[in-house]
Amino acid sequence: MTYDVIVVGGGHAGIEASLACARMGQNTLMISILAEQVGATSCNPAVGGLAKGHLVRELDALGGEMGLLTDDAGIQFRILNITKGPAVRGSRAQIDMDRYRVIARNKILTTPNLSLIQEMVKSLIFEEGTVVGVRTDLFNEYKAHRVIITTGTFLNGMIHIGETRQEAGRFGEFAAKGLTDSLREAGLNVGRLKTGTCPRVDSSSIDFSVMEIQGGDEIPNPFSFRTDRVKFAREKKQLPCYIAYTNEDTHTLIEGNFHRAPLFTGQIEGVGPRYCPSIEDKVNRFRDKDRHHLFIEPQTAENTECYVNGMSTSLPPDVQRQMIHSIHGMENAKIVRYGYAIEYDYVDPTELRHTLETKKVKHLYLAGQIN
Repeated sequence: MTYDVIVVGGGHAGIEASLACARMGQNTLMISILAEQVGATSCNPAVGGLAKGHLVRELDALGGEMGLLTDDAGIQFRILNITKGPAVRGSRAQIDMDRYRVIARNKILTTPNLSLIQEMVKSLIFEEGTVVGVRTDLFNEYKAHRVIITTGTFLNGMIHIGETRQEAGRFGEFAAKGLTDSLREAGLNVGRLKTGTCPRVDSSSIDFSVMEIQGGDEIPNPFSFRTDRVKFAREKKQLPCYIAYTNEDTHTLIEGNFHRAPLFTGQIEGVGPRYCPSIEDKVNRFRDKDRHHLFIEPQTAENTECYVNGMSTSLPPDVQRQMIHSIHGMENAKIVRYGYAIEYDYVDPTELRHTLETKKVKHLYLAGQIN
């Protein structure tokens, strides 16, 4: 079957690309490795923040879905830097990660002109310098006038937890294998990046009474311009986050295990982003600091599990347990999910036009974290 547009991947970028195309009347196919994970958030349970909040609002002004999804699934809303000028303020929301994924997937499945199929794209189909379709792991071929790649961290994804390595695009999910070869075949400059995520802790094992409470704004502001602000402010229920701190014991423990950190042993080859350093990187680079902030964030409205924001790490499990237990209020905390680093393939953004179409292959677009 021939489509107007094929979108490869079902994360933030894939959702927006698919919905935008379908709403413009284009017959669109989203291909995702795991259909139930469309809309899943890999990292912290938040949307927006400084600079990023502006992007979400701009996306909303263009008819995007992220603002509406956030308003629906949000469990705390804050405007950062509220005491400063408007140019440096940023809207940020904590979201119920489970609900966000469900409503995002339902939106994909109920939008006219949009189909979803669970397969893995293994290669692109080219004809005379133009992409004309994709081939999947099930040996299906889908033709299209345009192809949009939004693979996030899944291209040849490799997870690192201490000395352990696992091929995955997200913990427990297949990495996307094969597609990178097609991108290289097309002459695109492909490199390697790394990012990471933090441990998740059983909320019932945390002593929140000794931590600083951080509530949402008294009058919450929605992300979307299309949300009824009066009703939202009246009815939206919010949960608090909490602030904790690392200490000298934490830093000494981390420093004493640098020899087991994939970031320093050469096990990780990719370059990490400046805006989201791991805790071992922060301790290494800023050893003069007495402490680092940790934000203890609920992952769902039920608050059964918390994300320890600020403690992104790929250190071994035994070290992660000791790190968590060194934090005041988490001496008896139980880790539900260990933090990890992930390496993945990306395409040099200079390969793209301003439209996100690749310069070397007609009708092939790249969006999201692949850039």
